[in-house]
Amino acid sequence: MKKVTLYIFLAALLFSTMEVTLKLGGNELDSFQLTFLRFMVGGLLLLPFALAEIKHKHTAISLKDYLYLLLLGIICIPLSMLLFQLGIMKSNASTASIIICVNPLFTMLFAHFLAGEKMTRQNGIGVVIGLIGILFMVNPFKLQEGNTPEGILLVLAGAILFGLYSVMGKIGVEKLGIMAQTSISFIFGSLVLLVILLVTGRPVVAGIWPNNILLVLYLSIFVTGLGYLFYFLAIKKSNATTGAITFLVKPAIAPLLAVVIIGDVITINGYIGIALVLISSYINITKKNILHITFKE
Repeated sequence: MKKVTLYIFLAALLFSTMEVTLKLGGNELDSFQLTFLRFMVGGLLLLPFALAEIKHKHTAISLKDYLYLLLLGIICIPLSMLLFQLGIMKSNASTASIIICVNPLFTMLFAHFLAGEKMTRQNGIGVVIGLIGILFMVNPFKLQEGNTPEGILLVLAGAILFGLYSVMGKIGVEKLGIMAQTSISFIFGSLVLLVILLVTGRPVVAGIWPNNILLVLYLSIFVTGLGYLFYFLAIKKSNATTGAITFLVKPAIAPLLAVVIIGDVITINGYIGIALVLISSYINITKKNILHITFKE
């Protein structure tokens, strides 16, 4: 259990630095380019663990499986994570960090309507509290300086699509393995984004200089690669519900980092929103049968 706690803490800590570093990186590099680089490098970093998992499970990956992984990758990288990156550049990092943390609520909703998962009254209450928390954090009647309607909607769209990615990921995870599925879908999704970069004439590696390469490497290796690695190790050593505690810890850390590192300002409404999202996460994460997902070796 000590290892699980350590994995959750490390994943939450690395994920908590994501919005700040994405904001800084987006000021230096094209958003499409940055999203491609971090998920391609992150996917390749997870690949040795994925290959070991495939060997251990004696998994035979068919053409249908590869097409499924391609679809997963497209939903996650060129759609969810690209919209998230674009939204971060048009909103405050502290606001984006809270909105993305409610993706488990959208996962639950998609699981209910698309996968037939039962949603209890407790789950419904958690969803409502989480959505109210977003409203407090965003305060649509008086947007905080740095937030824009477009940025909020882009980040929210990214969170919704990541919820869809999570539900669709249930389909093949038992056969393919969580490491293999994540690594290969990341790589496939990044390759699709690479095609978009080339077709639209956007830079692939141009613009990476000594003054920003460390930031790119940190985002790629630590936030994306190691962050997801620790998150999935926590799931493998326990279960999906326990691993989801990562999204309970992150809202308590990420906004504070945004305040300290890039000078974000959190209003009273913002603190109320953070508290409501934490409560919402706690209500749903502590319910062990929230998604009825079991990851098997």
